[in-house]
Amino acid sequence: MHSPHEGKDPGRELGDDPHVIDASAGYEKTDVRVTGIVVFLTSLAVFVAVVGALAYGIGKAINSHMDKEDGPNSKWTRTVDVRQLGNLPNNPEMQKKLAEMTQQFPTPRVQTDDGNQDVMDLHEREDLLLNNYTWADRSKGKVRIPIEIAMELVAKNGLPVAPAVEHAPALAWAKEPVVSAPLTNGFARTGYELDQAEAEKVEAGRKQ
Repeated sequence: MHSPHEGKDPGRELGDDPHVIDASAGYEKTDVRVTGIVVFLTSLAVFVAVVGALAYGIGKAINSHMDKEDGPNSKWTRTVDVRQLGNLPNNPEMQKKLAEMTQQFPTPRVQTDDGNQDVMDLHEREDLLLNNYTWADRSKGKVRIPIEIAMELVAKNGLPVAPAVEHAPALAWAKEPVVSAPLTNGFARTGYELDQAEAEKVEAGRKQ
């Protein structure tokens, strides 16, 4: 009869066979191989160093090229650390002078309030024309009357009748549109104008 250990190395134990798992100890007895981890970390460090050096070299080359195009630095081109100036105090006199300077700039100027003040000024000028008597053509004696009075006159006397014009026969169900009053007063107030009007009312109430 053949022994079960016949043909095997008598000096090799059961735990040396890679195909046999010895669970008698209750834990993993072999250690992890650190060679692969060390090789990976070393390769990663070398890669990062090479990429960093390459990026630094490219940056220096670009800056050198820009310096050649821009010329040598002067007091007008050097970088200034504005943090050393600190917070500048408010100067009403300087702000007043700045406002005067901005008014001297040629038009059209850059709007600082999204055009709200310009729209408000436009509506105020329109209000003056719509709600007051003004000369339309003084040489011919033509006067512009307030729009409210004009609307009353149109509603009372009607508009001048134009000569009859032949129209194509209308459909049986079609009706001629009749406008008895203006559909709008000309324009709608903007939110900025409504806020300004409300603020003026509040200010007037405080003064009273």
